[in-house]
Amino acid sequence: MEEPTFDSDLIHSIMKRIWTLRTLERENVATNDALDSELQGGAGSSKKNRTTSANASALKLTCELLRVFVTEAIQRSVAIADTEGDGQIEATHLESILPQLLLDF
Repeated sequence: MEEPTFDSDLIHSIMKRIWTLRTLERENVATNDALDSELQGGAGSSKKNRTTSANASALKLTCELLRVFVTEAIQRSVAIADTEGDGQIEATHLESILPQLLLDF
Protein backbone atom coordinates (compact mmCIF):
# COMPACT_ATOMS: atom_id res chain seq x y z
CA MET A 1 0.00 0.00 0.00
CA GLU A 2 1.33 3.39 -0.97
CA GLU A 3 1.63 6.05 1.73
CA PRO A 4 -0.39 9.22 1.25
CA THR A 5 1.65 12.08 -0.11
CA PHE A 6 1.19 15.61 -1.37
CA ASP A 7 -0.82 16.15 -4.54
CA SER A 8 1.65 16.63 -7.40
CA ASP A 9 -0.72 19.07 -9.14
CA LEU A 10 -0.76 21.25 -6.03
CA ILE A 11 3.03 21.17 -5.71
CA HIS A 12 3.38 21.96 -9.41
CA SER A 13 1.02 24.93 -9.03
CA ILE A 14 3.02 26.24 -6.07
CA MET A 15 6.27 25.86 -7.99
CA LYS A 16 4.83 27.60 -11.08
CA ARG A 17 3.64 30.48 -8.89
CA ILE A 18 7.11 30.91 -7.39
CA TRP A 19 8.77 30.71 -10.82
CA THR A 20 6.36 33.32 -12.18
CA LEU A 21 7.01 35.69 -9.28
CA ARG A 22 10.77 35.31 -9.66
CA THR A 23 10.54 35.91 -13.40
CA LEU A 24 8.57 39.09 -12.80
CA GLU A 25 11.12 40.23 -10.23
CA ARG A 26 13.99 39.55 -12.64
CA GLU A 27 12.20 41.41 -15.42
CA ASN A 28 11.64 44.35 -13.11
CA VAL A 29 15.33 44.37 -12.13
CA ALA A 30 16.36 43.95 -15.78
CA THR A 31 14.11 46.86 -16.78
CA ASN A 32 15.61 49.05 -14.07
CA ASP A 33 19.14 47.99 -15.10
CA ALA A 34 18.36 48.74 -18.74
CA LEU A 35 17.07 52.18 -17.82
CA ASP A 36 20.17 52.82 -15.72
CA SER A 37 22.48 51.71 -18.54
CA GLU A 38 20.62 53.89 -21.04
CA LEU A 39 21.03 56.86 -18.73
CA GLN A 40 24.74 56.08 -18.46
CA GLY A 41 25.08 55.63 -22.21
CA GLY A 42 25.95 51.93 -22.08
CA ALA A 43 24.58 49.22 -24.31
CA GLY A 44 21.90 47.10 -22.64
CA SER A 45 22.07 43.36 -22.58
CA SER A 46 19.05 41.24 -23.31
CA LYS A 47 18.38 37.99 -21.50
CA LYS A 48 16.43 35.27 -23.16
CA ASN A 49 13.27 34.46 -21.25
CA ARG A 50 13.10 30.79 -20.51
CA THR A 51 10.14 28.98 -19.11
CA THR A 52 10.84 26.84 -16.07
CA SER A 53 9.19 23.47 -15.79
CA ALA A 54 9.41 20.24 -13.85
CA ASN A 55 8.88 16.79 -15.27
CA ALA A 56 6.71 14.16 -13.61
CA SER A 57 9.63 12.42 -11.91
CA ALA A 58 10.85 15.66 -10.36
CA LEU A 59 7.36 16.44 -9.09
CA LYS A 60 6.99 12.95 -7.63
CA LEU A 61 10.35 13.25 -5.90
CA THR A 62 9.49 16.71 -4.55
CA CYS A 63 6.20 15.40 -3.15
CA GLU A 64 8.01 12.51 -1.46
CA LEU A 65 10.65 14.82 0.01
CA LEU A 66 7.94 17.10 1.42
CA ARG A 67 6.11 14.10 2.88
CA VAL A 68 9.26 12.83 4.59
CA PHE A 69 10.14 16.32 5.84
CA VAL A 70 6.68 16.94 7.34
CA THR A 71 6.53 13.43 8.84
CA GLU A 72 9.93 13.90 10.47
CA ALA A 73 8.93 17.34 11.80
CA ILE A 74 5.79 15.87 13.36
CA GLN A 75 7.65 12.92 14.90
CA ARG A 76 10.32 15.14 16.42
CA SER A 77 7.72 17.59 17.72
CA VAL A 78 5.75 14.76 19.31
CA ALA A 79 8.90 13.57 21.08
CA ILE A 80 9.51 17.06 22.49
CA ALA A 81 5.86 17.42 23.52
CA ASP A 82 6.00 14.04 25.28
CA THR A 83 9.13 14.96 27.24
CA GLU A 84 7.46 18.20 28.34
CA GLY A 85 4.28 16.34 29.30
CA ASP A 86 2.10 18.12 26.75
CA GLY A 87 -0.76 16.28 25.08
CA GLN A 88 -0.53 18.11 21.77
CA ILE A 89 2.06 19.73 19.54
CA GLU A 90 2.38 23.49 19.84
CA ALA A 91 4.35 26.06 17.88
CA THR A 92 7.09 26.07 20.52
CA HIS A 93 7.72 22.37 19.89
CA LEU A 94 8.12 22.99 16.17
CA GLU A 95 10.36 25.97 16.87
CA SER A 96 12.63 23.87 19.06
CA ILE A 97 13.15 21.09 16.49
CA LEU A 98 13.33 23.27 13.38
CA PRO A 99 17.03 24.27 13.43
CA GLN A 100 18.30 20.67 13.65
CA LEU A 101 15.65 19.43 11.21
CA LEU A 102 16.75 21.95 8.58
CA LEU A 103 20.38 20.97 9.10
CA ASP A 104 19.49 17.30 8.69
CA PHE A 105 17.70 17.94 5.41
